Amino acid sequence: MYKFDPQIIRVGISGCLMGQQVRFDGGHKRSDFCTEELARFVEFVPVCPEMAIGLGTPRPSIRLINREGELIAQTARGEDVTAALREYGRRMAEGFSGLSGYVLCAKSPSCGMERVRVYHDSGKGNAKEGTGLYAAELMRALPLLPVEEDGRLNDPVLRENFVTRLYALHDWQCLLHRGLTPSRLIAFHSRYKYLLMAHHRDSYQQLGQLLSDLSCEVERKADGYIQGLMQALGRRAGRTGHTNVLQHLQGYFKRQLSSRQRQELARTIHQYREGILPLLAPITLLRHYLEEHPNDYLRQQVYLNPHPEALRLRYGI
Repeated sequence: MYKFDPQIIRVGISGCLMGQQVRFDGGHKRSDFCTEELARFVEFVPVCPEMAIGLGTPRPSIRLINREGELIAQTARGEDVTAALREYGRRMAEGFSGLSGYVLCAKSPSCGMERVRVYHDSGKGNAKEGTGLYAAELMRALPLLPVEEDGRLNDPVLRENFVTRLYALHDWQCLLHRGLTPSRLIAFHSRYKYLLMAHHRDSYQQLGQLLSDLSCEVERKADGYIQGLMQALGRRAGRTGHTNVLQHLQGYFKRQLSSRQRQELARTIHQYREGILPLLAPITLLRHYLEEHPNDYLRQQVYLNPHPEALRLRYGI
């Protein structure tokens, strides 16, 4: 349905988050970040599974019900729409291989990624422990796909992490589009060295070992590599991880910088580690020194530019 295009970053999204009036009450949950900021860089593919299976709007609300250990989606009129939502999710996932990310509507019995309210079949009590049925099928079929909810995107760390992952997956998809070769796989890993280290140092070492011998089984190892990469990037990179990487990058300039410049860079990294400055501060200083003292290996590092700077994602972390 949506073939991969290296010139376009396509991201699936719940239709209501784009301002479409498709909710059960005829309203929407428009996401300012998605529609006003991220939309400048990606092409959104809006989907409302409840509308797609013919429920219309306005419509009776849907509940997830725990019936003998199985999640059932049922409308307020008692109509069971479980099979319809699951089948629609499976069918859409087959055509979504060209997507690089997906933003879901939180708390939705069809689209919620986590903590969706589930009611007990007995009618006694409920718990926020479910996943929307459409979302569950989507994530099961496309395990590499970066997925996030609109509410969680208000957290600056989660927001930056999601956008980093979707750009990384698109980068990988571009590699596959050009054609997988051992040299391209090694070059890809080289560019992601410091981003991987910031998120999970052990994964960087493990993935490097995986690629140490590409004389055979290149495709199998590539599959293992991208799985490991996306899992590692799914971990939040804290100040300790970032500081470790910043200090590694600092080492590349120890001979080029004056004593005053070295002290300034060390102080800026320390102030970031202590929470005084945002990550953008030492990153900006490193970029400045990289312009003055070019280094081809550092220039290619995704860590320094994992996503468009205009999104200002590193201002608040």
